[in-house]
Amino acid sequence: MIITRSPLRITLGGGGTDLPSYYRQYGGFLIAAAIDRYVYVTVLRPFTPGIFLKYSKLEQVGQVDEVHHPIIREALRMMNLNTPQIEITTLADIPAGTGLGSSGSFTTALLKALYAHRRRLIHPGDLAELACDIEIDKLGEPIGKQDQYIAAFGGITAFGFHTDDRVEAGPLRISMDTLFDLEDNLLLFFTGFSRSAGSILKDQDTRTRGFDQEMLNNLHYIKELGFRSQKALEQGKTDEFGEILHEHWNQKKKRSGGMSNPQINEWYELAHNQGALGGKLVGAGGGGFLLFYTRERRKLRQAMAKAGLEEVRFRFDFEGTKILL
Repeated sequence: MIITRSPLRITLGGGGTDLPSYYRQYGGFLIAAAIDRYVYVTVLRPFTPGIFLKYSKLEQVGQVDEVHHPIIREALRMMNLNTPQIEITTLADIPAGTGLGSSGSFTTALLKALYAHRRRLIHPGDLAELACDIEIDKLGEPIGKQDQYIAAFGGITAFGFHTDDRVEAGPLRISMDTLFDLEDNLLLFFTGFSRSAGSILKDQDTRTRGFDQEMLNNLHYIKELGFRSQKALEQGKTDEFGEILHEHWNQKKKRSGGMSNPQINEWYELAHNQGALGGKLVGAGGGGFLLFYTRERRKLRQAMAKAGLEEVRFRFDFEGTKILL
């Protein structure tokens, strides 16, 4: 049996500029952080021929083309399993559709497990690119590349997305004091709303391809916020970073009508009034998790608990997608 795990992520600045429709024209930049909440994949060879899949559904088929799960089907095709005899199971700490990049984490964990099953090694950059190839190129999902890359690399990482499709990854040069500051003062709360990122990102993708000036100006501004966030964090100015998060929130809401809703806006204002310097919806928007930076942790936690939001505490993950067993 092979067991792999891949971390979920939070975006700290520049999110949305990793879609090919934007970065192939203007170049993208963002900062993402892997957290210690995971997607797990197990792969083993059963006694009987066939493909056995256990996720939110159960599948038992004879050939790769009969697999319903699109990511698993494309991954198995990529591995050229001509006489399949394989069992795949997946589990996750946090359900899909909550904005933490679970699809990219699943794809990288699955590919890592399949490569280990075939006794092959793969570099994190190659792993991320194969995962992007499956989700973006083969399946046509209107998503960006950050989820696959931060899952594969881990850490608090800056990514540059170049017009020729190259991705440049490097750890943020922050002090240990800043790292501990972020782990202590970044608080993550579940809104209770799950959603598919596809519909929101499809609108962004379509308008970007159509050179919608309002959308392009918004993404240019978001990218600049990513660079400003990098500078603030590398200089240890975490309060300034928190204020940039508030700018990010205001800009992100302008990008799409589905980005937020009156209830989420109300929770955000409550948090802002209870000491949060800034915050944002993690992921494409529309639901999922609210992330805040605050010096008033107890005050904010009490206010959000009273409003009915559950906190998910986390630390950063610096290992990325890895084989556990």
